[in-house]
Amino acid sequence: MEDLKRLIELLKREGLTEITVWEGDRRITVKRESVPTISRNEPLPPEENEEEGTFTLAAPLVGTFYLRPSPDAPPFVEEGTEVSPGDTLCIIEAMKVLNEIKAERGGKLRRILAENGTPVEYGQPLFLFEKS
Repeated sequence: MEDLKRLIELLKREGLTEITVWEGDRRITVKRESVPTISRNEPLPPEENEEEGTFTLAAPLVGTFYLRPSPDAPPFVEEGTEVSPGDTLCIIEAMKVLNEIKAERGGKLRRILAENGTPVEYGQPLFLFEKS
């Protein structure tokens, strides 16, 4: 059962739709449905919460969310970072294409709402910011 759990995690982490492993005469195949990539030409408008003075940045496409340009590199941003419009916040990989997601407006990053290396959906909130 632990082997199966590790395979499922590997499948999710790497954004795969199927994986098969053999050990002797034992063979395990794990599959999941692929999620179609949806993209829009214009970014989603940030959702605002005027009472708290915050806004979110949502995923403009379906894919795998990465906070770092490579596994050994520092993250683009961390909680508490002050960002300006145009700053790169993350990468979303869709169909082997790395899409840089940039800040649409300035603010202080209060919370990262998605986990590094996990699939994200179109419109899913990724970051929570305080207004500058």
